[in-house]
Amino acid sequence: MKAKKPYNCGIGPAFEVIGGKWKAVILWELHVQARRFGELRRLLPDISEKMLIQQLRELEADGLVHREVFHEVPPRVEYSETKLGASLNAALGPLADWGDRYAKRANAAR
Repeated sequence: MKAKKPYNCGIGPAFEVIGGKWKAVILWELHVQARRFGELRRLLPDISEKMLIQQLRELEADGLVHREVFHEVPPRVEYSETKLGASLNAALGPLADWGDRYAKRANAAR
């Protein structure tokens, strides 16, 4: 992972690698188990194929996701979290809990 700019706290680099709408959600799905591309598409129906490919490539380049190609017919590719990705998922857990509490509060206020 190459830092793109200097940071004054750890939030900057963390959000740089999970920035955007999909990276954290993709990584979260890979925390459960390794997934094939088609599985991820079904789990995340609102993401376009192009965007999923792009986000997976960026997560792989940042060392958070491992792409394994199985040389068989038909070809099979699986994506899984790396140790670094697992450590980020562990940090995302409390954020997900906070988001759940916030959503319940926001829904109750409606």
